[in-house]
Amino acid sequence: MEVRDYIINEADKLFCQYGFKSVTMDDIAKHLGISKKTIYQNFKDKNELINILIKDRIVNQDLQMNDCFAKSENAVQELYLGMQDMDYFLATMNPMLFYDLQKYHQEAWLKFIAFKEKEIGRKIIENLERGKKEGLYREDLNVEIIARMRLDQVDVVFTQNGHYDTNKNSLSNIMVEITRHFLFGICNNEGLKLIHKYDEELLNQKELVKNN
Repeated sequence: MEVRDYIINEADKLFCQYGFKSVTMDDIAKHLGISKKTIYQNFKDKNELINILIKDRIVNQDLQMNDCFAKSENAVQELYLGMQDMDYFLATMNPMLFYDLQKYHQEAWLKFIAFKEKEIGRKIIENLERGKKEGLYREDLNVEIIARMRLDQVDVVFTQNGHYDTNKNSLSNIMVEITRHFLFGICNNEGLKLIHKYDEELLNQKELVKNN
């Protein structure tokens, strides 16, 4: 791995754990065991590092969404695969991360917002249309309204710090509950059967991990 990629990957871990504001370039250098000069040879400043990191995150998230679609047998499973990816992504994330991004790194924040509105919004609409065609979602769904509602749900979790008590529930648990609630609202009877099926599969997977 090149030094530049190594710095990005390790800085990402620190930011996820402590937030963007709390981590300094000195902290990153100390964590990596390299000089701060080496970091500045690859990045102009902390802001540039975060901009590149967010850009990489966006690319990876887009690939993951496409992968969930390709691997899924139906629209409901597509959302469950997305939940699993999101659970891994959010499990160790500091709740202050997006607040820090919004307040202190506007360029990166605007990139994230643009991605959410355009690409995530498009994927939500495609999933809703897919579910209707597969006979799993309610026929009377207003796709435009429901897609906007779903984006607002995502927005609350990622951007409105303090809306949920993250001392009691992790971001991943919050997102899972919101997504399941969303699915129960859009599925018909056939879709509900799949929710119960995938819930059971997830529970079995967690039991296996717990016991191993």
